[in-house]
Amino acid sequence: MARLLVIGGGVAGTAAALALDKAGQEVAVYEAHPDSAEDIGAFLTLAGNGLRALAQLDATSAVTAVGFPLTTLRLVDAGGGEVARAPLGEADDPRLRYRCLRRGELNAALQAEAVRRGVAVVHGARLASVESGAAGVTAHFTDGSTATGDLLIGADGLNSTVRRLTAPDARPRYAGQRVFYGCATRWSAAGEDEAACITMIRGSAAAFGHTRSPDGETYWFARVDADHPLTADEIAHATPTRWRDLLIPLLREDATPAADIVAATTAPVLVTNATEMPNGTPWRSGRTLLVGDAAHAASPATGQGASMALEDAVILAKCLRDAPDTESALAHYETLRRPRVEHNTTVSGNISRGVHTPPPRGPGAPSPARPDEELTRQLEWTTALR
Repeated sequence: MARLLVIGGGVAGTAAALALDKAGQEVAVYEAHPDSAEDIGAFLTLAGNGLRALAQLDATSAVTAVGFPLTTLRLVDAGGGEVARAPLGEADDPRLRYRCLRRGELNAALQAEAVRRGVAVVHGARLASVESGAAGVTAHFTDGSTATGDLLIGADGLNSTVRRLTAPDARPRYAGQRVFYGCATRWSAAGEDEAACITMIRGSAAAFGHTRSPDGETYWFARVDADHPLTADEIAHATPTRWRDLLIPLLREDATPAADIVAATTAPVLVTNATEMPNGTPWRSGRTLLVGDAAHAASPATGQGASMALEDAVILAKCLRDAPDTESALAHYETLRRPRVEHNTTVSGNISRGVHTPPPRGPGAPSPARPDEELTRQLEWTTALR
């Protein structure tokens, strides 16, 4: 049995730990945040492919205890007219219905499930350095503690410390948009609060999406083109109403409810830069491997970040379970995952930049139109990866 160290207790790291534990590995998670970080991050959606991976981890019930399902997608133009409507997920399987939830709630649910299964989740463990050699890999933390294992998995997100230490030339790049997230608790309009429906608006100055929870909260996002990213100082020192006041005039240009939804938002509006990892970023170095956003972060335009991380978890665990040795397992994992996640990065980045993406080529590329049979086979826990 190998001992595996997972750096990062977010979606990618905790899901990887659940999968590795199911595969019979000894695994521990090291998270820099001092608690489960329930208040961190905006809302997200889990797509059918991510929920399929979650089901293979036997963690569906842990996640469906939070958030709410989405069964319908509406597409609306700048004039407020509905131009398309489509079902989301696979209606005949309740486990695979899209789900909307806060990122922090998802983190907390996965961490609680890992602890329930006996997986060690260590909080307040901020990585300082990594020492990799023939006999093993040692993580050194800022409090002076260490942990040694056979493989270290960097699941510590877009600004990964593991990636900075092992592939210092690989850096995220700006994808051309600023992304805003909010929650309105006092907005309601007839015909705009359809249950289990997410509405996407092709606005003249912004892409906007909104959905209403069973508790009456309207979760929304806006993607706005900008030729340069916001600085960390601009984000940190913005006044409480800055982003709301910036968005409302842009959204008023259209005959849609977007401006009214933002105006009804009293809680702070979160903002981030749409950022991606360049395709071809190194994932492996010695006894370390990057997964999730640390390896292949994409702009949020396709909404696939968390779902891709859940896929990573299942397929990595199966590769380690089925391959004769760690090196061949990691090589096979990379062969299976790169085409799919890098196609998603390209598609999402092109949406953010307003560029057309050619149809996907080769096995493993994601298809939004129908379930991918090859992916389904890869994710099926009882199917060997050869």
